[in-house]
Amino acid sequence: MNNNKALVLTLSAVLGSTLALTAQADKLDDIIESGKLRCAVTLDFPPMGFRDGNNVPAGFDVDYCKDLAKTLGVEAEVVETPFPDRIPALVSGRADIIVASTSDTLERAKTVGLTIPYFAFQMVVLTRDNAGIKGYDDLKGRSVGGPAGTYEAIALEKDVKQWGNNKGAFHAYQSLADAVLALSQGQIDATTVTSTVASSLIKSGKYQGLTIAGTAPYDIDYVSLGAKRNEYGLLNYLNLFVNHQVRSGRYQELFTQWVGGDAPVLTANGVYR
Repeated sequence: MNNNKALVLTLSAVLGSTLALTAQADKLDDIIESGKLRCAVTLDFPPMGFRDGNNVPAGFDVDYCKDLAKTLGVEAEVVETPFPDRIPALVSGRADIIVASTSDTLERAKTVGLTIPYFAFQMVVLTRDNAGIKGYDDLKGRSVGGPAGTYEAIALEKDVKQWGNNKGAFHAYQSLADAVLALSQGQIDATTVTSTVASSLIKSGKYQGLTIAGTAPYDIDYVSLGAKRNEYGLLNYLNLFVNHQVRSGRYQELFTQWVGGDAPVLTANGVYR
């Protein structure tokens, strides 16, 4: 065997080994071959993720994980993961993907691969059904409030100040529970919260007479599915899956089931369609 032939055989062997390792390292293939999809889901954030009366995981994110597993032909396994542990669970290998209402921040994207948005948290007006409030503009001249320091409370207080004298008052509370209690007792006429929180509060039956009166004109919080940054095949599949969930109507179906009303649009004006 001459030197050139030996070199060709050696390079072929190295290339073959490299391709084999690459194939083995494809997370999408690994998930399909394992027969299981492990989703990191936060279960203390209803209605996105929680435990039902039988202590079984339920909610929008849980169903989203199940839908994805079904398309892959595997079983879904919900890995209960508190918010601070979402990325560590992925990086450590305890979970294959994150399905846990994870905001698509640029800082977070330095650590984990994020998909196109699969859900959008929209702020709504939460009021009493006898308060005569039909939308955000009706808050002018009313007594409103919210938990101090939160994004939505800061935005609401800013608008109250811009509305000027005799255009209502803003009251700050220590917690969301305090603000909702004040609302239910008639101390304030409305507050602003995410549509998911509003839906969960109404469905709980704990506070009687609460209702949603339209959306609040605040920025939308887009959230993404997460996978390891180098798992391009998996990330590409997840992006396509999100696309199919929307165009098939499943996104709206899940939103109707767990939140109610029209699902927020997942595109940002002037950025992408």
